[in-house]
Amino acid sequence: MTIKIYNTMTRQKEDFQPRSPGKVRMYVCGPTTYNFIHLGNARPLIVFDAVRRYLEYRGYEVIFVQNFTDIDDKIIKRAQETGEDALQLSARYINEFFKDAQALGVKPATHHPKVTEHIPEIIEMIAGLIEKGFAYEVDGDVYYAVEKFASYGKLSGRSLEDMQAGARVEVDERKRHPMDFALWKKAKPGEPSWPSPWGEGRPGWHIECSVMSLKYLGAEFDIHGGGFDLIFPHHENEIAQSEAYLGEPFARYWMHNGFITVKEEKMSKSLGNFFTVREILQHFSGQVVRFFMLSSHYRNPLDYSPEKLEEAKKGLERLSNALANGQEYSNGVNGIMSEEAAAAREEFIQAMDDDFNTALALSVLFELARQINAGVAAGEEKEKIAGLTGVLAELAQVLGLELKAGEKAEADAGLLKELVDFLLLLRQEARARKDWTTADAIRNKLGDLGIIVEDTPNGPRWKRK
Repeated sequence: MTIKIYNTMTRQKEDFQPRSPGKVRMYVCGPTTYNFIHLGNARPLIVFDAVRRYLEYRGYEVIFVQNFTDIDDKIIKRAQETGEDALQLSARYINEFFKDAQALGVKPATHHPKVTEHIPEIIEMIAGLIEKGFAYEVDGDVYYAVEKFASYGKLSGRSLEDMQAGARVEVDERKRHPMDFALWKKAKPGEPSWPSPWGEGRPGWHIECSVMSLKYLGAEFDIHGGGFDLIFPHHENEIAQSEAYLGEPFARYWMHNGFITVKEEKMSKSLGNFFTVREILQHFSGQVVRFFMLSSHYRNPLDYSPEKLEEAKKGLERLSNALANGQEYSNGVNGIMSEEAAAAREEFIQAMDDDFNTALALSVLFELARQINAGVAAGEEKEKIAGLTGVLAELAQVLGLELKAGEKAEADAGLLKELVDFLLLLRQEARARKDWTTADAIRNKLGDLGIIVEDTPNGPRWKRK
């Protein structure tokens, strides 16, 4: 069986063949840290975490790199608004990022490089691009000359003419072409800056990912991922500057997840229709958010609403309840790999091998849950139920879903308390009416069910035998 990946560069599914057998080098663009991450930011976190987990499940060693943009126009603007030091503000939101990522079940990357920790390497690449004739300096700013890169636009499928006609680009007469982009920005008064051959300044946005991915993964690494909105200009520019600098291919497979929408409109901070993960976690668990994200194929748009998170919550509870039923029924029994369990595992692998189709993979988990519940109800052999339950737990973990059997036990315990308390209330009312027959019947029946009732000066108390 071969894993197939939809490659944005070729616009088709391709057999996955990593550069080095048994090892996957993977880079995913991380957040610009000037605020809490919103749900749109969370989708690539969860999507590519699931991709990573599945590749590891299939036996690959995965080197996973995700950067932090910790100096940027947005960070500087936010710091000016709050009166906070820009680098301190960024560091604070990096810490908050890790809290949200952990809540979403996202594993830390192998490397989490920051822009500010790689200024020397960035300056080195920019100098190399100038030397090769792909970049030029103007009054302390350095620009990439897009016309020098013959295949510029190959990822997005656009020509320079089309880009120029449809782009909202600030007019800068110093540029040789309107689409030329900044590699180094001359420092403005009061902004963080670093010394360079072109004067005090800081990196442009696009150069950072080229430098950090190549440093930690090397040329022609296997997978470069990010949101659909990064195809142009960010990833297009990464390719141009990286391949001009290297003289060889940059990345083998380009993967992009679809947008999160609200009423079918892209969620974004600029549109003001975004919800931070921190806000959503006040109402739903991170596992529910993760389940919601994985319920649709990663390349499809995913429309958000609280009602859909409620549906995700119920779906996750169904799986957790099935796991609890299976574990309780087959407690202490070694499972067997029945035909049904083996078939489920095979169907899951086929779904994930086909461009990481998590929606189809989840349907396999629900079928397993149905078989477990039906088998328990029918009194099937415990070894078979134990096997099905083990496979359900295994495959859920591949997707980063924690099916907590304890949640069902807690829910059952809460329901039991409510029912017993209600019966004791009825008993108290019967005693107040001096209806001793009813009061004794309630107490005796609870006793038959293993509930001991003790009458005290402060009212009745109960406990299990």
